[in-house]
Amino acid sequence: MALRAPLQNPSKPLRPKHPLVSSFRSRSLIPMARQTRWLPSIAASLHHDAAHRDEVLRAARGSLGHCLSETHLEITVPGLTSKARGKVRDVYDGGDYLVLVTTDRQSAFDRVLASIPFKGQVLNETSLWWFNMTQHITPNAVVSTPDKNVTIAKKCSVFPVEFVVRGFVTGSTDTSLWTVYNKGMRNYCGNDLPDGMVKNQKLPGNIITPTTKGVDHDVPVSPEEIIKLGLMTQDEFDEVSSKALKLFAYGQQVALENGLLLVDTKYEFGKGPDGKILLVDEVHTPDSSRYWIADSYEERFAAGLEPENVDKEFLRLWFKNHCNPYEDKVLPDAPEELVCELAWRYIFLFEKITRKKFKLPETEEQIHDRISKNVSHALSCL
Repeated sequence: MALRAPLQNPSKPLRPKHPLVSSFRSRSLIPMARQTRWLPSIAASLHHDAAHRDEVLRAARGSLGHCLSETHLEITVPGLTSKARGKVRDVYDGGDYLVLVTTDRQSAFDRVLASIPFKGQVLNETSLWWFNMTQHITPNAVVSTPDKNVTIAKKCSVFPVEFVVRGFVTGSTDTSLWTVYNKGMRNYCGNDLPDGMVKNQKLPGNIITPTTKGVDHDVPVSPEEIIKLGLMTQDEFDEVSSKALKLFAYGQQVALENGLLLVDTKYEFGKGPDGKILLVDEVHTPDSSRYWIADSYEERFAAGLEPENVDKEFLRLWFKNHCNPYEDKVLPDAPEELVCELAWRYIFLFEKITRKKFKLPETEEQIHDRISKNVSHALSCL
């Protein structure tokens, strides 16, 4: 299946309805019907369509035992000879192509925390929308999308560097910008940071903080170190950096058009068979990106409150408050309320950005069987 046609003309830059420096309209918080001590407060926009939200939460609760946590297409699909298990994706070698299956696994702190209903489908469809919308900035590796959870891509030689782009000083992990800034670091990955900044403050300009892809966790690295270590040539780094900053600026505009702030994200690039640099992996998903509600940001920031997020940050914070997610061998189970809430937020973000309604999968459908059938047919046609 080919990528969908864009909703806007990508040759025309999107113009935000209001600049980031303007005062956003404040909104009151609407309490949830089933508030618990674990759940964060819910922004009015997240609760705007109560009936739809309740529908998704019911479906998520009914699907908790049917999440796609693992796949074995090397057994069920002829021609797939190997499998690499990432934090979220299972990647199969299909000869001239890679088959990427986005599972429902939820990753943070360099480990899997839980499985979130519908997550794989949401991430795959969100990325495909963005891949299509950003072709005017950079080509990508997508070949076809034979299933809700699957993307078939060109084989690429992927650069061993993730390009993390940030617009705000925030985060809770060891490599987050706020964590290192709060410890006194003022030069991070080659970026000079001003004194006096506070958590969740907007940076003077967007910055790139690259990381190397380590075995256990990502390691921050400067542009000079990337070149010195031979991870990329100077020309490759310059081209990818330029594309990453343009992708992020475009993503910020699209997000703001839809009432959201794209706070930070990460991109991966590789070289295709013809040597052309391509965008790979995922784009602007709630797994790879941080989003906040735009209207309430300035008021909450001025009051010293955390922004209303539409990503997995609240799940990260729950684990940080209940265990040591970096060192504990066994982690506690994430509360059902948190898991279902995150399923809703992923769907909310997809619908907010794409302006399309997310189609919930049929509960009686065997996901692995469906994927096996669709991938087998797609590979036979390539």
